[in-house]
Amino acid sequence: MRQRWVRIAVLAAALFAINVVARLVTRLSFPDNDTAGNRVSIIMFAVIGLVLAGVTFVRCQRVPPSVWLPDLAAAAAGGMLLTILVGPFVSGDYPFSGGAGNFFSQIWLYGGFAIVGTLLGYWLATMLGRDYRSKSLKAFATAKVTRPRRVVRR
Repeated sequence: MRQRWVRIAVLAAALFAINVVARLVTRLSFPDNDTAGNRVSIIMFAVIGLVLAGVTFVRCQRVPPSVWLPDLAAAAAGGMLLTILVGPFVSGDYPFSGGAGNFFSQIWLYGGFAIVGTLLGYWLATMLGRDYRSKSLKAFATAKVTRPRRVVRR
């Protein structure tokens, strides 16, 4: 049980670290350029989605979705809360300094990219036949074929 929370916390921290790097790049390289800041933010959300896709691709090969999906959702939610509530302090702002619209748009963008990234990772594993269910079905089919036929006496 302890390892499960450690995995969740490490992934949430990694997602937050991506946000910190993006905020520092924006703050140091493009201090007064809003267009460049928006582009860096979109790239940050895309990287978060790709990280979640990679984690999903690896995790869905080993365990069923009932195990990895809650872990991934908790890590993404934790990373989102850190990004939205703590991240602005890295930039020298406050969480609501951009207004409620900016705050909620970050939530929608983060959630959208997280969901799409997770789906892409799972769909890719399923398409390649490497997800947990496909492997289980393949093992069942192989075991069914290799068992000798049962002779029924009459």
